Amino acid sequence: MGDQGLILNITEGPVSSHRGGSNFHKQGNARGKWKSRAVKRKYEDASEHPSSKRPAHVSPPSIQSAGAAAKLSKKSKADSSPKKPPGEKKEGDSKGRPSIKTSSLFKNNPEVPEIERLNVKQVQEEVFSSDSFSGLALHPHLVATITNVLNLTQMTSVQKMTIPILQSGRDAMVRSQTGSGKTLAYSIPLVQSLQAVTPKIQRSDGPYALVLVPTRELALQSFTTVQKLLKPFTWIVPGVLMGGEKRKSEKARLRKGINILISTPGRLVDHINSTKSIHFTHVRWLIVDEADRILDLGFQKDVTTILNSLNSQSQQRQNVLLSATLSQGVVRLADISLQDPVSVTVTEDSGDGIQQTTKPNVAVTEDDETDSFAVPENLHQNVVVVPSKLKLVTLSAFILGKWKCDKKPKMIVFFPSCELVEFHHTMLKSILPLEGSSPNPGIFFQLHGNMEQEERTDVFQRFSETKAGILLCTDVAARGLDLPQVTWIVQYNAPATAAEYIHRVGRTARIGARGNSLLILIPSEAGYVQTLVDHKISISEMKMEDLLSNLLLEDFLKIKRAGSKQKAESADPQTVRERATVLQTKFEDYVHGSPETISSAKKALQSYIRSYATYPKAMKHIFHIRSLHLGHVAKSFGLRDAPHNLSQQLSANPKKRKDKHKRADGHKMVKKKQRFSDLLNSEYSSGLTPKKKKSKVAKSSNKET
Repeated sequence: MGDQGLILNITEGPVSSHRGGSNFHKQGNARGKWKSRAVKRKYEDASEHPSSKRPAHVSPPSIQSAGAAAKLSKKSKADSSPKKPPGEKKEGDSKGRPSIKTSSLFKNNPEVPEIERLNVKQVQEEVFSSDSFSGLALHPHLVATITNVLNLTQMTSVQKMTIPILQSGRDAMVRSQTGSGKTLAYSIPLVQSLQAVTPKIQRSDGPYALVLVPTRELALQSFTTVQKLLKPFTWIVPGVLMGGEKRKSEKARLRKGINILISTPGRLVDHINSTKSIHFTHVRWLIVDEADRILDLGFQKDVTTILNSLNSQSQQRQNVLLSATLSQGVVRLADISLQDPVSVTVTEDSGDGIQQTTKPNVAVTEDDETDSFAVPENLHQNVVVVPSKLKLVTLSAFILGKWKCDKKPKMIVFFPSCELVEFHHTMLKSILPLEGSSPNPGIFFQLHGNMEQEERTDVFQRFSETKAGILLCTDVAARGLDLPQVTWIVQYNAPATAAEYIHRVGRTARIGARGNSLLILIPSEAGYVQTLVDHKISISEMKMEDLLSNLLLEDFLKIKRAGSKQKAESADPQTVRERATVLQTKFEDYVHGSPETISSAKKALQSYIRSYATYPKAMKHIFHIRSLHLGHVAKSFGLRDAPHNLSQQLSANPKKRKDKHKRADGHKMVKKKQRFSDLLNSEYSSGLTPKKKKSKVAKSSNKET
């Protein structure tokens, strides 16, 4: 120890000389001092040394310490090292490796089941046809705009089938895969029809066409497409209502006049109820794009209000419903809005790849829930099954590996909630050392419903224009958006339905391009693969070990070995695990670095738990909150242990708990939170609650979620 003093362990031998003994008694008059494991003594003079024998008359300081000594002697080796935080340990000292903090990522994990590869024949669509736009009966200026401005010459299959039907004035329900060109399929005949109206359309006439879309981003994208098609026809004015701006400015635009009105349902109903200047007397077209999503988002009442308003003011119009998937809600909407419709479905089952049927009433079979979905031919789909604790590290390793490629990826990562998007965006941006390339100042983007509209629009436009980047988002970007050159779709959580899965992966491999997707599951969710197989979706398995091996390419994860000579790291599984542990430690250090980041991680964890409880009843055998080991789940949020008081910290109000007048109510609320927090176990526990408490836990968790 040198001049730092000598450690005297009271369990291993006699105390030093008489002088040392007296000094010892001066320091240890209080018996409580002897409960410590060792006593550290500093000498004033370097020449002063303790003798090897102790006078017989010196008695042990306490009878109680003798009993404790037996226990303490067993821990003497461990006590000589610094105290470690709970849930962490020093690893590899005996092998000459550096001491690194580990969160036991590779211990106590459930067994990862093997994914059986089944031969599934996917439903395919012929994307392109051999026909060109010049063969249609379109205005020459419109054909020139399509060719020169949009740089298109050949029609897709859905456009070839739909455009002539809509030009004939028939109602239609169009079903085709994502990325097949449905927006142009309705907007080209729409523009062709309105430019031919005589006398010419006046801006003051108001809407001649109404286009309903589910999200603000899709409204903006559709508006941009229609605006390009209208370049030769300047007297026709398009407009968009999508919320996020002052109602007063939208009212001003409506008063000036909008001939093609593109809107989200909720915002339009708001103006129908509050803006007296809006009217639909000249409406000739009603187009509902992504009809199934509009109904999924709970806009049924809004759509009914819009239809009633249209029916009372517009006597005759053409109606079009478009969707990549068909649901019972879409069929009901078709029954009340379409007149003698033509159903257009593009499949490879028919001889020329196109099937057209004319029906007075569109029907859907009872097996529609297990219906097959058309998947882009050049889309390669993958799945990886990883333990909960390794989910964050695996996602990061995948991103790092793809960013090492010569061609940087343009990637979209889907999360179940806004809180998860914000949390992962901040943390990944802070920890992963991805270098941006000019003129791309940022690599990580985020897009979710809690953002201000100006920021959402800016992110949407910047990510559309960038050649490489990673967009973290919710399902707000899952429908209809055409984000150019997206090469990878990553789903951090499994969507509730196969239809939603199709829409997510449909953001890549659009219009014949190549694309890839990755679905990340935990072992208890492996049965979801069979759900996809039932819908004729073929998916290949990736191994977690292969993704984690990407960490060997990262210098910032190198482990400094003891000694002067540095040996090259081998690519063995142990080295990969050490690298993964280093990365996990960086995430944990970041999260525990400030109260703000800890609070953000806890909020994201709670949001994840709530979203997990929203899976439909038919999927509860795969996604059930009791199947989660929430101590392990907490690791994927950078938390070293699942916080038992999570719900109280986020929701309870300390002032209300101190209020005597509300003590009874406050007590009840705290009790509910405590029941729910019983689900949040340490990673070293079983993850299950006692049998008697199961029903109470489930009941309270349902209330919480």
